[in-house]
Amino acid sequence: MLPHKYQADVIINDKIVLEIKAITALTDSHLRQTLNYLAVLKLKVGLLVNFGQDSLKYKRIIL
Repeated sequence: MLPHKYQADVIINDKIVLEIKAITALTDSHLRQTLNYLAVLKLKVGLLVNFGQDSLKYKRIIL
């Protein structure tokens, strides 16, 4: 088994994973990354936030 290290951008109150991006568009791989963080950390709520577009875009993710 290979060791893996997952580093979420921010964890709020040990309940919410906040994943921050600054890219032109969010993709399914960004969603999967956040879902993986939720699963590994055994949390239920995540926010995927993108500052790279003309206006703020975000997705609320429930595991």
